[in-house]
Amino acid sequence: MKSLLPVRLLYALAAAYDGLLGLAFLVAGPRIYGLTGITPPNHWGYVHFAAGVLVIFGLMFLAIALKPLANRNLIVYGILLKVCYVGVVVWYSYAGGIPPMWKYFAAADTLFGVLFIWSLFALKAAASASPAKAGPAAA
Repeated sequence: MKSLLPVRLLYALAAAYDGLLGLAFLVAGPRIYGLTGITPPNHWGYVHFAAGVLVIFGLMFLAIALKPLANRNLIVYGILLKVCYVGVVVWYSYAGGIPPMWKYFAAADTLFGVLFIWSLFALKAAASASPAKAGPAAA
């Protein structure tokens, strides 16, 4: 069977990126907004909710990194997260502007989204090469 190491590394990196980004906004949201000169929303609950969602997705990406074949069904949700965020940033970039910080995150998410799509094909090939290991107990 083809090595799943590149897929594992991709999702470990995604777990760290989204998980740590979420934690940063949970514990230091006001400081991040202040350092970047971005006007915060009218209630920190908006930031904390989005940050919590990132932590949850980080945990999901960790689950994929640990058992990519068994958890490949979760990848589509990661792709949808990235498409949603990038779509919002692109829309608001053209509809009236958005602070640069959000554009940097969108660039990273675009790359992750493309790599997640690649990983679906890589895992499909790996599952086809080893059908006995493609079930829930698979690595």
